[in-house]
Amino acid sequence: MRQIYGFNRQAAQRNFTVHDLLQLKQSGQRLTMVNPANATEMQACVDAGIDLLTVWDRDLTLSREIAPNHFTVAGMNWSDHHSKDDILRHAISTMEAGADMYFTNRSYEVIEMLAKEMIPVQTHIGLVPTFSTWGGGLRAYGRTADEAMELHRTYKRLEDVGCVAVEIECVAEAALNLLNHRTSIVNIGIGAGNAGDVVFLFMSDICGESENAPRHAHAFGNLAPLHEEMYKQRVAALQAFHAATTAKQFPYAEQSITMHAEEEDKLREALDKLAN
Repeated sequence: MRQIYGFNRQAAQRNFTVHDLLQLKQSGQRLTMVNPANATEMQACVDAGIDLLTVWDRDLTLSREIAPNHFTVAGMNWSDHHSKDDILRHAISTMEAGADMYFTNRSYEVIEMLAKEMIPVQTHIGLVPTFSTWGGGLRAYGRTADEAMELHRTYKRLEDVGCVAVEIECVAEAALNLLNHRTSIVNIGIGAGNAGDVVFLFMSDICGESENAPRHAHAFGNLAPLHEEMYKQRVAALQAFHAATTAKQFPYAEQSITMHAEEEDKLREALDKLAN
């Protein structure tokens, strides 16, 4: 566990630091990353020993309460903040709220602006679903030498503007293996085979909750039937509550509050006197 000061100038402990992540290529250590979205999922990540967390900014406070020592990436959707000034303000407030790295898939200029303020930045390359129209739709990248070289050029541009890490999605494993050791950037692979420095999967895919999981996802659990059964049980309970209530059977005697002995009679007498 590392002793740090957060960007809010508060003493804290972290399982990893930015420096640690940058050293991964030399150590050969492989880390895991998951995206919990509620308290139960966050606690499960802690209990399961997941290394790194990535959350939306709205979930960061809760994440810090439940997983105070986990290296946590937080950030923005592409469309959340329009101007560079807005993004900078949001990045600073997110880091002050406890983030260890800021995620954005905005321009090189935005990444450079944030890096100049010493904010560690993660971005997204390969298949970026938001921009999939430019690449002809949802597809794999780096399957040809030319595409892999284009990724290499992207790495170099990102290095030049100070980017620390990338989520690299749906890229050929062989391409990433060859590129990974030619860049200082931390590669967080999803659908990139057994390559990169960190492997990221969505919580719903890992736990078997996705109806149409992508090809690169693997279900290590099977929660979908449990969710379905829980839904059926929930509906059945609500129906029983509704039926018992409308039939004036519920609340039952054991859920009702009784008056003390003889107090009901006293109340009746007092009310009768008022009526007379």
